[in-house]
Parts: sequence; C-alpha cells; structure tokens
Amino acid sequence: MEGLLPKLHGADAVEIPGARALLEELIARNVPWAIVTSGTVPLVTGWLDVLKLPAPEHLVTAESVTDGKPDPACYVLGRSRLALEGADKQVLVLEDSPAGIRAGKAAGCKVLGLVTSHTAEQVLSAEPDWVVRDLASVRLVRADDGSRVTLEFRNGLVVPGKV
Repeated sequence: MEGLLPKLHGADAVEIPGARALLEELIARNVPWAIVTSGTVPLVTGWLDVLKLPAPEHLVTAESVTDGKPDPACYVLGRSRLALEGADKQVLVLEDSPAGIRAGKAAGCKVLGLVTSHTAEQVLSAEPDWVVRDLASVRLVRADDGSRVTLEFRNGLVVPGKV
C-alpha cells in the first residue's frame, strides 16, 4: 500500500530546498552517503523515482531494523553499511524529525536539524548540534578523497548551549 502513495500523490511531492544540489555534489565527489528512513522500501524508492533522485548504494528502511526511531539502531546500521563505525569516524545526520534527531545523537553522530516537517521549537527540543531551515543553507566546501568533508552552514538557527 505504501508503494502506491508516490504513484497516486507524486504531483504533491515537494523537494527539500537544496537537497538535490547537495546530493549531486556528494555523488560527484564520491562522498559516501546513505538514506536512513522510517519509511518502507516501496515508499522511499517510489518517492526517489517520482522526484527523479538517485538511489543510494546504502538504504536503511523500516524493514531493516526491529525498532524505529528514536531507537538508534537505524543509524548504527547506516554507519556500519558505510564502514564508518568507531569513535574516530564522524558521521553527520541530516534529519527533520525530532525522533530522528534523537536517534542520530544516540548513535553517536553529529546531527543537523532541518526545519522542514516540524516547527523550529520541535526540532530544537530534540537537541541537534546545528539547525537550519533547509538544505539550501548547506554547501559542500571540500571533500578530501571522499573520506573527509567540510560543509558550510548558513542562516543557522541558534541552538541553546551550542557554538
């Protein structure tokens, strides 16, 4: 049933501003990335098809884990699939839901909260490391052989207690 949603409502789909440009830049520079979603495989692949976005090499979905967000298992699995386990490997999660922000933090990742599907207050309450309105505020500055990436965040919201 979920696979029908993109087919029936694809005309209503709205991209997160800046997402396509950032994704294209990551791919062009061979930066490892994954999609970690609470959606099912038919749902996420359907939306990727409708929006004509590339499918990731690594996809973690509702079927991949026993417990969903805010349980960190999905992001732990994502890190594993990207071969980025360990405290010396920093991973950045881009997340718009409070439950996802909490899951990313609990998995030991840095989290950039996006104010796209929830209010700023809801996003801030989940305590991400940084907050921006959407991905139009994120720019890939440098990618050293795909293993180390430098991003620039513009127009960020102030996160209390964070620099």
